[in-house]
Amino acid sequence: MDERNQEATVYIGNLDERTTDAILWELMLQAGPVANIHLPKDRVTQNHQGFGFCEFIQESDADYAVKVMNQIKLFGKPIRVNKASADKKANIEIGAELFIGNLDPLVDEKSLFDTFSAFGTLLTPPKISRDENGMSRGFGFVNFDSFESADAAIEGMNNQFLNNKSINVDYAFKQGQKGEKHGTTAERLLAAKARQNNVSIAPQIPMGLFGAVGPGAPAPPAGFNMGFVVQPSGFQQTGTGQTGYPYGTAPPPGFAPPPPGFSR
Repeated sequence: MDERNQEATVYIGNLDERTTDAILWELMLQAGPVANIHLPKDRVTQNHQGFGFCEFIQESDADYAVKVMNQIKLFGKPIRVNKASADKKANIEIGAELFIGNLDPLVDEKSLFDTFSAFGTLLTPPKISRDENGMSRGFGFVNFDSFESADAAIEGMNNQFLNNKSINVDYAFKQGQKGEKHGTTAERLLAAKARQNNVSIAPQIPMGLFGAVGPGAPAPPAGFNMGFVVQPSGFQQTGTGQTGYPYGTAPPPGFAPPPPGFSR
C-alpha cells in the first residue's frame, strides 16, 4: 500500500472481526471500481486489526464512498469511512511499542486505549492477541508516538491492577529479531533525529473508533438507498436495476459469499 494513490484511498474503521478482504471489496464496489483492499494483520494471530484501506481507481469514487458509506452498519457495527492521510510520514516507525501481559479476559482493546492513552498519543489501535474463537490470549500491544510516553507507561502501569489482575508492561520484542526488544539506544537516537528534522508521525486512530460515531457525518446524496445487503456474484444492484457488479468489475479471486447475518 506504500505506492497507493492517497487521494483515491479511503480509511475504513470500526470493522467487525468477521470482515474479510472480499466482503470489504464487495461493499466498496457500491461506490466505484476498486483497485486494492488492504486490511493490516496482527503479527501473532494474523487477524485484521479493526481497520483497513480501500484504494479506488478514481479519486471521485473515494470522495463518493466517504459520503455514502460512512456510518453504514457492517455486522451491526457502524463503520467509519474517511479519506486516508496523504502524509506518508505515518509509515515511519518509532519503535515505542509495549507488550502488555497477564491481561484479564474481559480487558478489550478499548480498555487498553482508555488506560494507556493517558500517558501519551497512541499511533495505532491497541492490539490484543486472540484465539480462533476471538478469546483473549492474555496479552496485547500498544504503540506510542514517543519513547517518553512509553517509558512513563511502563513506570506507571507495570505491576498495577487492571480488572483485578496485576499486569506486566515492558517493551515488546522486535519482529524478526530474536531476543531484541524495542526501546534500544539506537531507536531512541533515530527518534530524536527525526524530531530534530521536524518529522512528525500521524496517529492512525480515527475519531469514533473507540466510541460512538459523532454527529456531523456527510449525508448521502438524494435518492441514495443505504438499505442494500452485499451479495455474491450476480446480485441485483440496489436502486439501478442493473444486474452484475458496478462498472462491470468483478470481486477478487477466491471471493466467497458473506456469512449469514451480514447487513447494513
